[in-house]
Amino acid sequence: MSFSVFLPYLLVMAGVTYLIRMLPLTLIRKPIRSRFLRSFLTYVPYAVLGAMTLPDALYATSSVWTAIPGVLVAAVMAWRGKSLLSVAAAACLAVAAAQGIMLLL
Repeated sequence: MSFSVFLPYLLVMAGVTYLIRMLPLTLIRKPIRSRFLRSFLTYVPYAVLGAMTLPDALYATSSVWTAIPGVLVAAVMAWRGKSLLSVAAAACLAVAAAQGIMLLL
């Protein structure tokens, strides 16, 4: 890609990123008092992270059927408040075990 094509893309991306971060700071000066809006804004990052992570986790292996045990193990361990390292390690072990079982079948 040539620089003359890349530069407009870069400028538009920088402008959109700046506007997304600047507009709330300039337009919303008072504290948000609506309970619904505050709770909505509290959970939006978790919902977006989940929507971005789950499909990628399901298609990270060669088969969706070997990824499902890893996702389930990770979800249960995260729900129980385990550390990120132990959740990731257990999910990897679950996927490896599921792939081993799939090879035997």
